[in-house]
Amino acid sequence: MSDEHGEPGAPARNFIEQIIDEHIASGRWGEPGDRSVVRTRFPPEPNGYLHIGHAKSIALNHGLAEQYGGSFILRFDDTNPEKEEQEYVDSIKRDVEWMGATWEEPVRFASDYFEQMYEWAVELIRKGLAYVDEQTPEQIRAGRGTPTTPGTPSPYRDRPVDESVDLFARMRAGEFEDGSMVLRAKIDMASPNFNLRDPVMYRIVNAEHHRTGDAWHIYPMYDWAHGLEDSIEGITNSICTLEFENHRPLYDWFIDAINRDRGPGSVWGEKIHHPQQTEFARLNPTYVITSKRKLKQLVDGGHVDGWDDPRMPTISGLRRRGYTPEAIRAFCNGIGTTKFNASHDIGLLERAVRDDLNRRAPRRMCVLRPLKVTITNWAEHGDADRVEWMDAVNNPECAGAGTRKVPFGGTLYIERDDFMEDAPRKFFRLKPGGEVRLRYGYWITCREVVKEGGEVVELLCTYDPQTRGGDSPPPDADGKVRKVKGTIHWVSAGHAERVEVRLYDRLFTAERPGKATGDPIDDLNPDSLEVISGALIEPNWRTTEIERAAGTGVFADGIERFQFERLGYFCIDPEAGGAGAPVFNRAVGLRDSWAKIAKK
Repeated sequence: MSDEHGEPGAPARNFIEQIIDEHIASGRWGEPGDRSVVRTRFPPEPNGYLHIGHAKSIALNHGLAEQYGGSFILRFDDTNPEKEEQEYVDSIKRDVEWMGATWEEPVRFASDYFEQMYEWAVELIRKGLAYVDEQTPEQIRAGRGTPTTPGTPSPYRDRPVDESVDLFARMRAGEFEDGSMVLRAKIDMASPNFNLRDPVMYRIVNAEHHRTGDAWHIYPMYDWAHGLEDSIEGITNSICTLEFENHRPLYDWFIDAINRDRGPGSVWGEKIHHPQQTEFARLNPTYVITSKRKLKQLVDGGHVDGWDDPRMPTISGLRRRGYTPEAIRAFCNGIGTTKFNASHDIGLLERAVRDDLNRRAPRRMCVLRPLKVTITNWAEHGDADRVEWMDAVNNPECAGAGTRKVPFGGTLYIERDDFMEDAPRKFFRLKPGGEVRLRYGYWITCREVVKEGGEVVELLCTYDPQTRGGDSPPPDADGKVRKVKGTIHWVSAGHAERVEVRLYDRLFTAERPGKATGDPIDDLNPDSLEVISGALIEPNWRTTEIERAAGTGVFADGIERFQFERLGYFCIDPEAGGAGAPVFNRAVGLRDSWAKIAKK
């Protein structure tokens, strides 16, 4: 979103902002120049959890309302009782709020307007612009024709108005079975736009609605309800994705049909509000699917652990994984708002997460696969059981975040991957006879390797007491400077806390899941989750008061996020309760490892 309003040197304004600017200047919605009249909405269907594509819509719609000083509406299009649940309503409200969007109370529902929409439907019947059709769904579908041939009018198209009004009322009362009849608009069976070939307005659904119970037995189709909901709520700019572009003439037709013969003194009443619909290109991230139907298949098929599984592209999954709303909004705003469909590299979202957490996440040391290190000369320079407390930087990006104390003793743990017995020449971590710097600690040299059953279980090392804090030792008597290329992290064996770490990766291995076979399940990544139950983290790892005062580690959602040095960005799993070990989820690595793999 642009932050300025056309001043010299301001960012280029996207096409939607330009349209709104023209409306404001012309006074289309109120007094010329009044920016506060801008009114947008986010209208999800409560039939699943929101995903990253919805995040783009939330950021755009709420961002526009905020930018112009207007208002933003949250409305649920609850017109399909067979697929909707209160669970989805609750999750959507939570996700929209987490994304930083505040809506004008109260939350709206399409079901709030069922009575009004029914009355308008009766009005269209009485105007000769709608009729009850008793054809089967298959007959209606076949009768629509083809792109090169016009449709065939229904035999019920010209049934008497009073008969359609009566049947429609009886449909509402629940006298008929599902699918036995529908209400259709009478438009143009020869229109090149299939949406105008007498579209269905209402169908019979004898099912319990999560809000209205069994009060209704007919439910409006989305195309009938969409524009009318916007009209009732006074939406100025109805912003949709491009797949609804061919539906816009139908939305306009419905409102124009209601407004036909309306005006001062009309028996039908005053004209109703006519919003401006504008379409933009939807978000199409790589390595992700955003079809709610296919996401539900992942959940129902047990391929993931629910809608909020951190591998899912749902907003709740991204939150649980450790992504921040600020990073998601930065990603959505960064890819821009256009009318051209394109793929969006998911790596850009991961980079936005890194950029945000790099600035705000405290640093901690955690060893995922511990390998024991015993410092054999620890007792030669003091008490064998002594513990030295080292100063460690909390966040180098934030000077005010200060330092913390980490314990260093004669027994440590390092990453198993940071030692190699038969190391290649350019292996700059620990190896037999090799020396490395322990971050914030000392320099150590591996003197002996202890094995059990052929497996390395312990390293016997010596340390240089002149390298406290990881500093370089002074030159020797001949002035020669000793250098070391490798720096690794560690934890004190006597102080480390055992934690569970879940290493999440992308759910799919293909850039376009399912493109090759038609089924995204075929492209599931078998290595999308690795659970490590024996990881060790430094003690007192919780965010400190000094860090919070400096703004480091402060996240509005209360989820604690950290950078595990050399490993990536992690968060405490907000859904992992109980008295067991803390559970950390990996959000992203420190670098784009996928890009490195692709180059090989």
